Amino acid sequence: MAAAGATTSRRGPGGGGGAMDDENLTFETSAGVEVVTSFDAMGIRDDLLRGIYGYGFDKPSAIQQRAVLPIITGRDVIAQAQSGTGKTSMISLSVCQIVDTSVHEVQALILSPTRELATQTEKVMQAVGNYMSVNVHACVGGKSIGEDIRKLESGVQVVSGTPGRVCDMIKRRTLRTRAIKLLVLDEADEMLSRGFKDQIYDVYRYLPPELQVVLISATLPHDILEITSKFMTDPVRILVKRDELTLEGIKQFFVAVEKEEWKFDTLCDLYDTLTITQAVIFCNTKRKVDWLTERMRTNNFTVSAMHGDMPQKERDAIMNEFRGGSTRVLITTDVWARGLDVQQVSLVINYDLPNNRELYIHRIGRSGRFGRKGVAINFVRKDDIRILRDIEQYYSTQIDEMPMNVADLI
Repeated sequence: MAAAGATTSRRGPGGGGGAMDDENLTFETSAGVEVVTSFDAMGIRDDLLRGIYGYGFDKPSAIQQRAVLPIITGRDVIAQAQSGTGKTSMISLSVCQIVDTSVHEVQALILSPTRELATQTEKVMQAVGNYMSVNVHACVGGKSIGEDIRKLESGVQVVSGTPGRVCDMIKRRTLRTRAIKLLVLDEADEMLSRGFKDQIYDVYRYLPPELQVVLISATLPHDILEITSKFMTDPVRILVKRDELTLEGIKQFFVAVEKEEWKFDTLCDLYDTLTITQAVIFCNTKRKVDWLTERMRTNNFTVSAMHGDMPQKERDAIMNEFRGGSTRVLITTDVWARGLDVQQVSLVINYDLPNNRELYIHRIGRSGRFGRKGVAINFVRKDDIRILRDIEQYYSTQIDEMPMNVADLI
């Protein structure tokens, strides 16, 4: 449990509470955070435990062992943890534990930066809450507003959504906020970098004063720390360090390609290896995704593609096909890199190396999630070697040249 003495009163934006000064920027786990190594020991309700075990979790991940208890006992929590560490399921089980299913009003609001992540949170929550009849609704852009209104009017306890659509629903008075007791900001660093800040402040204005706030972020830049000082009361801080992260169990390789054009031939040579399982191929731009997809199909390779410019319906259909296994190779941009879990993906190819180091772990954290084995292959041109070495050093990991028998490792 977190240290005692938590106050229950909340500050509104602009309230006191000590701005974060730069000397506070070394982020450490709060003293007194207990590590609870089994779900049974967390005091979770029985019907939820059934759902957790039924979903296939047998032991909490590092972040779950530290964060679930403070959240379900009502503390404000800042959790810094990367992709692949079990954040979505941590949010899901904490929220399911907190809501009262006999009350048909929204009690928890989860905000995510992408529609896919918001929808995935909805799905995980429905799965772990399977035995306790919790009503969850994903409130995201690109879907029918009428459907949102109908669903919200029918009475849901949890809304998982993107800031724009949630804001819209609150202003239409369709999403009533008076019973909300928990706000979760997922991937908060990403949300702020996409310029959702005003919408988040806007949503916050409508929420009750006695609000519990949980903020989850891979990195904690100044903007985030500023939000925490305005919105949160004596938060418990939980840090899951980079070196405790998900690169364990993921074999990483590189293939040296002299020219950009040669990447394509290398990919074709690897195609049979890709379809042994399911593979995700990352490119840095939407244009490159379209170009590569077109070229692969022209050469009679079956692939599907997804990026942020596609209509939501199409994105959903492609995701469903890929999740269901009817397509085995997905070419995509970093829109797919954050928080999307397809169990069968055990191979990730970086056709382009990511533009920043954080994205690397988000991408290859797709494979080998929760300790499953995975393989990541990076296509590296001469001028990429420096970036690759930088990634190696940053994550204190090793990326070797790809062996001939790579198919045996998947």
